Amino acid sequence: MLRSILLTIALSACAACLASWSIETDRSTPDKHGLFEIREEARRFIAQENAKRLEQWDVLEPNAKVLVPRCAVPLLAQWMPKSLGGSKASVTVICAAAVPNGVMKRWDVHVPVERKPARP
Repeated sequence: MLRSILLTIALSACAACLASWSIETDRSTPDKHGLFEIREEARRFIAQENAKRLEQWDVLEPNAKVLVPRCAVPLLAQWMPKSLGGSKASVTVICAAAVPNGVMKRWDVHVPVERKPARP
């Protein structure tokens, strides 16, 4: 009986933590690169692209399941190459050199984008 009560309390606490998570609060730490900063790099890239082109784009949210080590160099962004087979447009945010870790030396995260609705 006590075990089931403790399990219920633990699951409730876990659900409350997940409910409070958002991209806005997922910031970089010394060990991991936050999705907030990754999305912001995609936004900077798209702002530059929107200024150059007739098409206008909005940046969507990166996949919340992504977990990558902290980047040791400034992030780069580019359009995801069509050769990678993506069915929708997206921006690739690239880390050319991660902080030394046992998992990855470099990484890239795909951030989806969509066309802004046409203005009447």
